[in-house]
Amino acid sequence: MAELVYRPVVGLALTMFKAWDLKIDVKGSENIPRSGGAVLVSNHISYLDFIFNGLAALPQKRLVRFMAKESVFRHKISGPLMRGMKHIPVDRKNGEAAYAHALDSLRSGEIIGVFPEATISQSFTLKSFKSGAVRLAQEAGVPLVPMAVWGTQRLWTKGQPRNFKRSHTPITVRVGEALEASRDQYAGALTRRLRETVQELLDAAQRAYPGRPKDAGDSWWLPAHLGGTAPTQEQLRAAEAR
Repeated sequence: MAELVYRPVVGLALTMFKAWDLKIDVKGSENIPRSGGAVLVSNHISYLDFIFNGLAALPQKRLVRFMAKESVFRHKISGPLMRGMKHIPVDRKNGEAAYAHALDSLRSGEIIGVFPEATISQSFTLKSFKSGAVRLAQEAGVPLVPMAVWGTQRLWTKGQPRNFKRSHTPITVRVGEALEASRDQYAGALTRRLRETVQELLDAAQRAYPGRPKDAGDSWWLPAHLGGTAPTQEQLRAAEAR
């Protein structure tokens, strides 16, 4: 089937990355299946994560259909693009339709991208994972492919201004080996194992990351445990409770 929107958008994104002089380091793309369905699972720290997740699949000649909140599809610019790329809208109050859509896509051999944290982590650390990705993989009989991105929060994230200038920003992406998601496995245990695997990949991406803050005022994009000034999850929960 011709991809009249997705492939031109990919080409535009690659052109923009070159203009911004991003330093993109992707390792593990060979772990993404060349054919057949799979659930691609990533951490979520930026509005642009799905672009770099999808970039990791290009060497395998795969296009990823991402599950994204329904409001993005209503936007006058992003909406037509998201629909044209066959991404999947998710109504958080009624997710059954999105789940059924994703399941059909997996069974037809598509790769579905899922952010099991559901929202951007403003602490830039992993939040708890919802079990939907695991349940999709189990029901469709496809593998889970864990991955992690790092550095994308420096471009555009929640609560911070966008940085689309020529910034030489490093972006690190790590893709892990696929996890089998058989139906006889308990979904909760497999979700915990999946989160642990993504955490390992995130740790590896952070260790490999070449960028460091220029000064204390530029450390907002680093989590507290790495010496940065990003709020911890506990601080964020306390702020929400006030």
